[in-house]
Amino acid sequence: MISRRQFVRSIGTVAMGASAWDVAAQSWPTKPIRLLIGFSPGGGTDIVARALAPKMAEVLGQQIVLENKPGASGTIAADLVAKAAPDGYTLLMGHSNSNAVAPFVMKVPYQAASDFTPITYIGYVPNVLVVHPSVQANSVAALIKLIKSKPGEMTYASSGIGSSQHLAGALFSRIAGLQMNHVPYKGSGQAIVDLLAGQVHMNFDTMPPVLEHIRNKKIRALAISTPKRISQLAEVPTFEEVGITGFDVTNWYSVMGPKGMPNDMVVKLDRAVKTAMNDPKIRATLDAQGLQSGGAATPEEFKQFLSAELEKYARIVKDLNIRSD
Repeated sequence: MISRRQFVRSIGTVAMGASAWDVAAQSWPTKPIRLLIGFSPGGGTDIVARALAPKMAEVLGQQIVLENKPGASGTIAADLVAKAAPDGYTLLMGHSNSNAVAPFVMKVPYQAASDFTPITYIGYVPNVLVVHPSVQANSVAALIKLIKSKPGEMTYASSGIGSSQHLAGALFSRIAGLQMNHVPYKGSGQAIVDLLAGQVHMNFDTMPPVLEHIRNKKIRALAISTPKRISQLAEVPTFEEVGITGFDVTNWYSVMGPKGMPNDMVVKLDRAVKTAMNDPKIRATLDAQGLQSGGAATPEEFKQFLSAELEKYARIVKDLNIRSD
Protein backbone atom coordinates (compact mmCIF):
# COMPACT_ATOMS: atom_id res chain seq x y z
CA MET A 1 0.00 0.00 0.00
CA ILE A 2 1.38 3.41 -0.92
CA SER A 3 1.55 6.25 1.59
CA ARG A 4 -0.44 9.46 1.32
CA ARG A 5 2.78 11.31 0.43
CA GLN A 6 3.56 8.82 -2.37
CA PHE A 7 0.00 9.08 -3.67
CA VAL A 8 0.10 12.90 -3.76
CA ARG A 9 3.50 12.77 -5.44
CA SER A 10 2.22 10.34 -8.12
CA ILE A 11 -0.78 12.56 -8.83
CA GLY A 12 1.52 15.52 -9.15
CA THR A 13 3.74 13.64 -11.58
CA VAL A 14 0.75 12.77 -13.78
CA ALA A 15 -0.43 16.37 -13.69
CA MET A 16 3.02 17.62 -14.64
CA GLY A 17 3.15 15.09 -17.49
CA ALA A 18 -0.20 16.20 -18.84
CA SER A 19 0.87 19.83 -18.56
CA ALA A 20 4.11 19.08 -20.40
CA TRP A 21 2.22 17.48 -23.29
CA ASP A 22 -0.13 20.48 -23.45
CA VAL A 23 2.80 22.90 -23.58
CA ALA A 24 4.51 20.80 -26.26
CA ALA A 25 1.31 20.82 -28.32
CA GLN A 26 1.51 24.59 -28.72
CA SER A 27 4.75 24.41 -30.74
CA TRP A 28 4.12 20.97 -32.29
CA PRO A 29 5.39 19.74 -34.71
CA THR A 30 9.11 20.49 -34.56
CA LYS A 31 10.38 17.33 -36.27
CA PRO A 32 9.19 14.73 -38.83
CA ILE A 33 6.06 12.72 -38.03
CA ARG A 34 5.83 8.94 -38.51
CA LEU A 35 2.60 7.66 -40.05
CA LEU A 36 2.42 3.87 -39.71
CA ILE A 37 0.53 1.82 -42.29
CA GLY A 38 -0.47 -1.66 -41.18
CA PHE A 39 -0.41 -3.19 -44.64
CA SER A 40 1.98 -3.81 -47.53
CA PRO A 41 2.62 -1.22 -50.26
CA GLY A 42 0.09 -1.27 -53.07
CA GLY A 43 -3.02 -1.86 -50.97
CA GLY A 44 -5.86 0.60 -50.43
CA THR A 45 -4.56 1.90 -47.09
CA ASP A 46 -1.15 2.58 -48.58
CA ILE A 47 -2.61 4.32 -51.65
CA VAL A 48 -4.77 6.67 -49.58
CA ALA A 49 -1.97 7.46 -47.12
CA ARG A 50 0.48 8.33 -49.91
CA ALA A 51 -2.10 10.58 -51.56
CA LEU A 52 -2.68 12.59 -48.37
CA ALA A 53 0.79 12.72 -46.79
CA PRO A 54 2.51 15.38 -48.98
CA LYS A 55 -0.23 17.96 -48.45
CA MET A 56 -0.47 17.16 -44.75
CA ALA A 57 3.28 17.76 -44.48
CA GLU A 58 2.90 21.09 -46.26
CA VAL A 59 0.16 22.23 -43.87
CA LEU A 60 2.01 21.07 -40.74
CA GLY A 61 5.41 22.30 -41.86
CA GLN A 62 7.10 18.97 -41.18
CA GLN A 63 7.79 15.84 -43.20
CA ILE A 64 5.36 12.93 -42.92
CA VAL A 65 7.40 9.72 -42.97
CA LEU A 66 5.31 6.75 -44.12
CA GLU A 67 6.25 3.36 -42.69
CA ASN A 68 4.65 0.11 -43.82
CA LYS A 69 4.39 -2.35 -40.92
CA PRO A 70 2.31 -5.18 -42.42
CA GLY A 71 1.02 -8.24 -40.66
CA ALA A 72 -1.78 -9.59 -38.48
CA SER A 73 -4.51 -7.59 -40.22
CA GLY A 74 -2.85 -4.29 -39.42
CA THR A 75 -2.58 -4.95 -35.68
CA ILE A 76 1.24 -4.85 -35.61
CA ALA A 77 1.24 -1.20 -36.66
CA ALA A 78 -1.71 -0.44 -34.42
CA ASP A 79 0.08 -1.89 -31.40
CA LEU A 80 3.21 0.17 -32.08
CA VAL A 81 1.11 3.33 -32.08
CA ALA A 82 -0.92 2.30 -29.03
CA LYS A 83 2.32 1.97 -27.06
CA ALA A 84 3.88 5.20 -28.38
CA ALA A 85 4.12 8.46 -26.45
CA PRO A 86 1.17 10.80 -27.10
CA ASP A 87 3.52 13.48 -28.46
CA GLY A 88 2.07 13.58 -31.98
CA TYR A 89 5.12 12.10 -33.67
CA THR A 90 3.84 8.55 -34.07
CA LEU A 91 0.48 8.19 -35.79
CA LEU A 92 -1.54 5.39 -37.33
CA MET A 93 -3.31 5.18 -40.64
CA GLY A 94 -6.34 3.82 -38.85
CA HIS A 95 -8.30 1.08 -40.54
CA SER A 96 -11.48 -0.87 -39.96
CA ASN A 97 -9.43 -4.08 -39.84
CA SER A 98 -7.07 -3.19 -37.00
CA ASN A 99 -9.34 -0.79 -35.14
CA ALA A 100 -12.77 -2.44 -35.36
CA VAL A 101 -12.65 -6.01 -36.69
CA ALA A 102 -9.46 -7.80 -35.60
CA PRO A 103 -9.96 -7.20 -31.85
CA PHE A 104 -12.94 -9.57 -31.99
CA VAL A 105 -11.22 -12.19 -34.15
CA MET A 106 -7.83 -12.53 -32.51
CA LYS A 107 -6.01 -11.61 -29.33
CA VAL A 108 -4.57 -8.14 -29.81
CA PRO A 109 -2.19 -6.44 -27.34
CA TYR A 110 -4.23 -3.25 -27.10
CA GLN A 111 -7.72 -2.06 -26.25
CA ALA A 112 -9.34 -0.86 -29.48
CA ALA A 113 -11.87 1.31 -27.66
CA SER A 114 -9.49 3.09 -25.29
CA ASP A 115 -5.84 2.91 -26.39
CA PHE A 116 -6.12 5.38 -29.27
CA THR A 117 -6.97 9.01 -29.85
CA PRO A 118 -9.46 9.24 -32.75
CA ILE A 119 -8.32 12.20 -34.89
CA THR A 120 -9.88 12.19 -38.35
CA TYR A 121 -12.26 9.95 -40.23
CA ILE A 122 -11.18 9.97 -43.88
CA GLY A 123 -13.91 7.88 -45.49
CA TYR A 124 -14.56 4.39 -46.73
CA VAL A 125 -13.98 2.43 -49.88
CA PRO A 126 -16.40 -0.28 -50.98
CA ASN A 127 -15.50 -3.94 -51.16
CA VAL A 128 -15.70 -5.38 -54.65
CA LEU A 129 -16.23 -9.04 -55.44
CA VAL A 130 -13.70 -9.78 -58.16
CA VAL A 131 -12.83 -13.07 -59.84
CA HIS A 132 -9.99 -14.33 -62.00
CA PRO A 133 -10.92 -14.59 -65.72
CA SER A 134 -10.61 -18.38 -65.52
CA VAL A 135 -13.65 -18.47 -63.22
CA GLN A 136 -16.59 -19.33 -65.46
CA ALA A 137 -19.08 -16.88 -63.99
CA ASN A 138 -20.15 -13.49 -65.28
CA SER A 139 -22.65 -12.78 -62.52
CA VAL A 140 -23.07 -13.38 -58.81
CA ALA A 141 -25.85 -15.89 -59.52
CA ALA A 142 -23.57 -17.84 -61.84
CA LEU A 143 -20.73 -17.71 -59.31
CA ILE A 144 -22.94 -19.05 -56.53
CA LYS A 145 -24.06 -21.90 -58.77
CA LEU A 146 -20.42 -22.68 -59.64
CA ILE A 147 -19.28 -22.65 -56.00
CA LYS A 148 -22.14 -24.93 -54.97
CA SER A 149 -21.11 -27.39 -57.67
CA LYS A 150 -17.60 -27.52 -56.15
CA PRO A 151 -18.10 -27.34 -52.36
CA GLY A 152 -14.88 -26.52 -50.55
CA GLU A 153 -12.83 -26.14 -53.74
CA MET A 154 -13.13 -22.43 -54.53
CA THR A 155 -10.78 -20.01 -52.79
CA TYR A 156 -10.96 -16.35 -51.84
CA ALA A 157 -8.04 -14.17 -50.77
CA SER A 158 -7.92 -11.50 -48.09
CA SER A 159 -5.40 -9.13 -46.52
CA GLY A 160 -5.38 -11.25 -43.38
CA ILE A 161 -7.42 -13.13 -40.81
CA GLY A 162 -9.94 -10.73 -39.33
CA SER A 163 -9.70 -8.29 -42.24
CA SER A 164 -12.80 -6.83 -43.83
CA GLN A 165 -12.11 -8.98 -46.91
CA HIS A 166 -12.14 -12.05 -44.68
CA LEU A 167 -15.42 -10.98 -43.12
CA ALA A 168 -16.88 -10.13 -46.51
CA GLY A 169 -16.09 -13.60 -47.85
CA ALA A 170 -17.44 -15.29 -44.73
CA LEU A 171 -20.59 -13.16 -44.78
CA PHE A 172 -21.13 -13.82 -48.49
CA SER A 173 -20.73 -17.55 -47.84
CA ARG A 174 -23.21 -17.44 -44.96
CA ILE A 175 -25.85 -15.48 -46.87
CA ALA A 176 -25.57 -17.59 -50.02
CA GLY A 177 -25.06 -20.93 -48.22
CA LEU A 178 -21.61 -21.65 -49.67
CA GLN A 179 -18.46 -23.53 -48.73
CA MET A 180 -15.27 -21.68 -49.72
CA ASN A 181 -11.66 -21.72 -48.57
CA HIS A 182 -10.15 -18.55 -47.13
CA VAL A 183 -6.53 -17.73 -48.08
CA PRO A 184 -5.11 -14.92 -45.89
CA TYR A 185 -2.18 -12.68 -46.87
CA LYS A 186 -0.23 -9.91 -45.11
CA GLY A 187 -1.92 -7.26 -47.22
CA SER A 188 -3.87 -6.59 -50.38
CA GLY A 189 -0.73 -6.20 -52.50
CA GLN A 190 0.31 -9.87 -52.46
CA ALA A 191 -3.30 -11.05 -52.43
CA ILE A 192 -3.92 -9.20 -55.70
CA VAL A 193 -0.69 -10.54 -57.23
CA ASP A 194 -1.85 -14.10 -56.59
CA LEU A 195 -5.37 -13.35 -57.82
CA LEU A 196 -3.96 -11.97 -61.08
CA ALA A 197 -1.83 -15.11 -61.40
CA GLY A 198 -4.86 -17.35 -60.83
CA GLN A 199 -3.48 -18.78 -57.58
CA VAL A 200 -6.80 -17.90 -55.91
CA HIS A 201 -10.21 -17.69 -57.53
CA MET A 202 -11.64 -14.48 -56.08
CA ASN A 203 -11.30 -11.64 -53.63
CA PHE A 204 -13.62 -9.21 -51.84
CA ASP A 205 -11.01 -6.47 -51.85
CA THR A 206 -11.42 -2.71 -51.71
CA MET A 207 -11.53 -0.59 -54.83
CA PRO A 208 -8.07 1.10 -54.78
CA PRO A 209 -5.94 -2.00 -55.45
CA VAL A 210 -8.34 -3.66 -57.91
CA LEU A 211 -9.82 -0.80 -59.96
CA GLU A 212 -7.05 -0.60 -62.57
CA HIS A 213 -7.04 -4.37 -63.02
CA ILE A 214 -10.81 -4.37 -63.51
CA ARG A 215 -10.52 -1.68 -66.17
CA ASN A 216 -7.72 -3.61 -67.88
CA LYS A 217 -9.90 -6.76 -67.77
CA LYS A 218 -7.30 -8.71 -65.83
CA ILE A 219 -9.98 -9.52 -63.26
CA ARG A 220 -13.78 -9.32 -63.44
CA ALA A 221 -15.98 -7.41 -60.98
CA LEU A 222 -19.33 -8.98 -60.10
CA ALA A 223 -20.71 -6.86 -57.24
CA ILE A 224 -19.92 -3.85 -55.04
CA SER A 225 -20.80 -3.08 -51.43
CA THR A 226 -22.09 0.48 -51.81
CA PRO A 227 -25.81 1.23 -51.25
CA LYS A 228 -26.03 2.47 -54.86
CA ARG A 229 -23.91 1.97 -57.95
CA ILE A 230 -20.97 4.34 -58.30
CA SER A 231 -19.66 6.13 -61.37
CA GLN A 232 -16.21 4.50 -61.32
CA LEU A 233 -17.81 1.05 -61.84
CA ALA A 234 -21.21 2.01 -63.16
CA GLU A 235 -21.74 -1.37 -64.82
CA VAL A 236 -21.17 -3.32 -61.58
CA PRO A 237 -24.34 -4.02 -59.55
CA THR A 238 -24.55 -3.69 -55.78
CA PHE A 239 -24.79 -6.78 -53.59
CA GLU A 240 -28.31 -5.69 -52.73
CA GLU A 241 -29.26 -5.66 -56.42
CA VAL A 242 -28.15 -9.25 -56.88
CA GLY A 243 -30.03 -10.50 -53.83
CA ILE A 244 -27.21 -10.54 -51.23
CA THR A 245 -28.93 -8.54 -48.50
CA GLY A 246 -27.33 -7.56 -45.20
CA PHE A 247 -23.85 -7.26 -46.73
CA ASP A 248 -22.67 -4.47 -44.40
CA VAL A 249 -18.88 -4.66 -44.76
CA THR A 250 -16.60 -1.86 -45.97
CA ASN A 251 -13.05 -0.64 -45.36
CA TRP A 252 -12.75 2.76 -43.72
CA TYR A 253 -9.64 4.82 -43.20
CA SER A 254 -8.68 7.35 -40.55
CA VAL A 255 -5.79 8.99 -38.75
CA MET A 256 -5.34 7.99 -35.12
CA GLY A 257 -2.78 8.48 -32.40
CA PRO A 258 -1.93 7.02 -29.00
CA LYS A 259 -4.40 7.76 -26.22
CA GLY A 260 -3.84 10.98 -24.32
CA MET A 261 -2.89 13.26 -27.21
CA PRO A 262 -3.55 16.93 -26.39
CA ASN A 263 -6.54 18.49 -28.10
CA ASP A 264 -4.38 21.14 -29.80
CA MET A 265 -2.50 18.41 -31.68
CA VAL A 266 -5.74 16.69 -32.63
CA VAL A 267 -7.16 19.95 -34.01
CA LYS A 268 -4.01 20.65 -36.04
CA LEU A 269 -3.95 17.13 -37.50
CA ASP A 270 -7.65 17.15 -38.26
CA ARG A 271 -7.23 20.44 -40.13
CA ALA A 272 -4.20 19.10 -42.04
CA VAL A 273 -6.06 15.97 -43.19
CA LYS A 274 -9.15 17.92 -44.21
CA THR A 275 -7.04 20.47 -46.10
CA ALA A 276 -5.39 17.62 -47.99
CA MET A 277 -8.72 15.98 -48.77
CA ASN A 278 -10.12 19.26 -50.11
CA ASP A 279 -7.18 19.87 -52.43
CA PRO A 280 -8.63 19.46 -55.98
CA LYS A 281 -5.82 17.21 -57.23
CA ILE A 282 -5.85 14.99 -54.17
CA ARG A 283 -9.65 14.90 -54.17
CA ALA A 284 -9.57 13.71 -57.77
CA THR A 285 -7.11 10.95 -56.82
CA LEU A 286 -9.27 9.81 -53.91
CA ASP A 287 -12.45 9.96 -55.99
CA ALA A 288 -10.79 7.87 -58.68
CA GLN A 289 -10.07 5.24 -56.04
CA GLY A 290 -13.73 5.14 -55.04
CA LEU A 291 -13.26 6.79 -51.63
CA GLN A 292 -16.66 7.65 -50.17
CA SER A 293 -16.35 10.55 -47.73
CA GLY A 294 -18.87 12.07 -45.35
CA GLY A 295 -20.18 10.77 -42.06
CA ALA A 296 -17.96 11.64 -39.10
CA ALA A 297 -17.02 15.27 -39.71
CA THR A 298 -15.26 16.05 -36.41
CA PRO A 299 -12.95 14.14 -34.05
CA GLU A 300 -15.83 13.75 -31.60
CA GLU A 301 -18.15 12.39 -34.30
CA PHE A 302 -15.38 10.01 -35.36
CA LYS A 303 -15.15 8.78 -31.77
CA GLN A 304 -18.88 8.05 -31.79
CA PHE A 305 -18.59 6.36 -35.21
CA LEU A 306 -15.77 4.15 -33.93
CA SER A 307 -17.85 3.07 -30.94
CA ALA A 308 -20.71 2.08 -33.25
CA GLU A 309 -18.34 0.15 -35.53
CA LEU A 310 -16.95 -1.82 -32.61
CA GLU A 311 -20.46 -2.81 -31.61
CA LYS A 312 -21.35 -3.77 -35.19
CA TYR A 313 -18.31 -5.95 -35.81
CA ALA A 314 -18.53 -7.61 -32.41
CA ARG A 315 -21.99 -8.76 -33.48
CA ILE A 316 -20.94 -9.83 -37.00
CA VAL A 317 -17.85 -11.76 -35.85
CA LYS A 318 -19.85 -13.57 -33.17
CA ASP A 319 -22.59 -14.43 -35.66
CA LEU A 320 -20.10 -15.78 -38.18
CA ASN A 321 -18.05 -17.54 -35.48
CA ILE A 322 -14.78 -16.30 -36.97
CA ARG A 323 -11.60 -16.93 -34.97
CA SER A 324 -7.91 -16.83 -35.81
CA ASP A 325 -6.16 -20.17 -36.12
